[in-house]
Amino acid sequence: MNFACQAILFDLDGTLIDSIAAVDRAWSKWALRHGLEPSEVVPHIHGRRAFDSLRLLAPHPDVDFEAEERWLEGVEAGDTEGIVPIPGALEFVSSVPKERWSIVTSGASPVAIARMNAVGLSPLHAVFGEEVVNGKPAPDPYLLAAERMGLNTRDCIVFEDTAAGVRSGQAAGMRVIAISGREKRQDLMNADAVVQDYRSVYLKTTADGLQVQLVFEK
Repeated sequence: MNFACQAILFDLDGTLIDSIAAVDRAWSKWALRHGLEPSEVVPHIHGRRAFDSLRLLAPHPDVDFEAEERWLEGVEAGDTEGIVPIPGALEFVSSVPKERWSIVTSGASPVAIARMNAVGLSPLHAVFGEEVVNGKPAPDPYLLAAERMGLNTRDCIVFEDTAAGVRSGQAAGMRVIAISGREKRQDLMNADAVVQDYRSVYLKTTADGLQVQLVFEK
């Protein structure tokens, strides 16, 4: 199947880069700092802004969320060990005209920029977690990306790797292709299509825009 579009919007962590080890290390440190069990914290933080996860997981109501967020940002921005591209991601992104793609991440700009630099990603357009009032799964991040690029939401294709991200893109009126990784995941089945990685994704540039071609897992 072909997906015709004018632009492609990519989540970052888990979608273009494999940063899960660094993310898990940071949140494990945060959990231990607050006397929590990391295994009960880490599964709940992926795909959301740190601030939103902190509000969900804070052990008591008088936590200074902004201070905790700054602490996490410092830990994550300073730890890029083991961060690598998702298979085929850099090759696929390099095939997209630079003005026709954007990063749309829940990550704060210091963290996202450090991770993009670690793998050599340099987008012309980007939306960071702190730039919207409501993070994923709300549509705000993807709506802002389309607005900045001067596009209708129906003309954008989203690549995501979490249920929150899929919901965010679809709530913005966009079609969403999920990157599943090595395993098929039920929480991604609401996406418009699911592929393992970018080795199953191809791009054609036409007179009318872009065509994303997929070899489906779904």
